[in-house]
Amino acid sequence: MELAVSSLAGFLGATMLWVKAAHIIFVIFLMAGLFMMPRFFVYHHQCPVGSDEDKKWIEREDRLRRIILNPSLTIVWLLGLLLAFNGNYWGETWFIAKFILVLALSGYHGWMIGYFKKLQQGLRPLTEKQLRLLNEVPGVAAAIIVILAVVRP
Repeated sequence: MELAVSSLAGFLGATMLWVKAAHIIFVIFLMAGLFMMPRFFVYHHQCPVGSDEDKKWIEREDRLRRIILNPSLTIVWLLGLLLAFNGNYWGETWFIAKFILVLALSGYHGWMIGYFKKLQQGLRPLTEKQLRLLNEVPGVAAAIIVILAVVRP
């Protein structure tokens, strides 16, 4: 046990594993939300603007945003930055690539919030097919991020 704890580098020490576990847990929550929201948008598109169903989808999307997406994204960033500073990864190629993808996913989150606001206003700027394609973005990004973080090519 002492060897395992003493081999952990950085200012987090033995708590690093707990921070890493929490980071992974909140990444899972975030990814669930990033997969769900575009699917919600597809279903939302199928109902008439101003209908009771439209209002229910707006409420569901707002809850997903407030309860899962925004808090998860914030916690993922805080814990991820703690881990990055703890491991001093800033000069590592795998980390820079991962960081760029995380920034892109954060931008994707921002785009989804903006699209949600358009749906609230009764606008439907994208087709269902476009939304279905956009639903693939977090899956592809997650696969690449996991490879970068685990394999560290």
